[in-house]
Amino acid sequence: MNPLEAYADPGSLPATQAGRLARLLGLGDAERVDDVALARRIRAGLPTSVISALEQILGARRATGRLASEATLRRHKRRRTPLSRRHSERAYELGRVVDAVARAYRGDVARIEAFLTRPHPLLDGESPLDMATSCSAGADSVLRLVRRAEAGVAV
Repeated sequence: MNPLEAYADPGSLPATQAGRLARLLGLGDAERVDDVALARRIRAGLPTSVISALEQILGARRATGRLASEATLRRHKRRRTPLSRRHSERAYELGRVVDAVARAYRGDVARIEAFLTRPHPLLDGESPLDMATSCSAGADSVLRLVRRAEAGVAV
């Protein structure tokens, strides 16, 4: 089962965004993760397993390389070290976007995937996935687009 399918039943999800992100990223104990705890975990470096969690959701070729190179991931896994703060923040930003899109599309995996991967005219022809993984401002652009759509503004 794709973890995004849980968004079909919002009542089954953690109530907070931090909790939902902790669940999406496979951080465990999602119900008890708050914003501060999540920020501290990102600052300290997330485990490489968050990349695996995003690969399970998006597919390996859509996650690996955008967040960290394969060589970097192998090195961290071999040494059993957490991701750098920069790579952790990239995973967090992508998680925020995936969470917002999954909520908007209520767990419809096909529609979520289509939205994330198709070029969008309001993103100057870039796909939301490309924009979201380019930088934090790119992720914010995608989040604003999703919020506009949820508010009923034509996007």
